[in-house]
Amino acid sequence: MQTVTQTIQSVPLNHYILFSAIIFAIGVIGVLIRRNAIVIFMSVELMLNAVNVLLAAFSVYHNDASGQVFVFFIMALAAAEVAVGLAIIVMIYRNTHSTDINVLNKLKW
Repeated sequence: MQTVTQTIQSVPLNHYILFSAIIFAIGVIGVLIRRNAIVIFMSVELMLNAVNVLLAAFSVYHNDASGQVFVFFIMALAAAEVAVGLAIIVMIYRNTHSTDINVLNKLKW
């Protein structure tokens, strides 16, 4: 029976790099093109997940657990970001009745 390490190492590292680059690019495009605050937060989460996949893959290939420790801290940071970000979006929605970021100009003095 194969372990997780053997399974991950059987896939070439280039595949993980390409996969992470594609997911990161989708996240960047989502941040740059979309105007909905929720979609922008989801795109930022995609970018963080792309980095997590790459860190975990490099960690396994180099037999060093420090990359997986960074993944743990990035996941904790992402959870905090989601909690604070969704609270901000709820407050913006209560004031403007929209999640469109172009409407945020109404909140200026």
